[in-house]
Amino acid sequence: MDFRKIGLHNVDFDDLIKVIESCKGDVYLETEDGDSLNLKSKLSQMLGISTILASTEISQAWVRCANPEDESKLFRFDLYGEIPNK
Repeated sequence: MDFRKIGLHNVDFDDLIKVIESCKGDVYLETEDGDSLNLKSKLSQMLGISTILASTEISQAWVRCANPEDESKLFRFDLYGEIPNK
């Protein structure tokens, strides 16, 4: 299965979590270093977001979705700030 990577820019992390929770499939945070965290897991959410906030070394990160419908949600969130209802 081919997954597209979606870059997120200047997002509010609380809103990002709301969008991820509305997703049907897995959503992964990936870095250029090859790190990958499943953001559907609460532990991974805390670890991933705290790592991003604490580190200036991550210059590029993106999300990858297992479900194409979820890609659309995250793309619209990044572009328009839309937070879908669950």
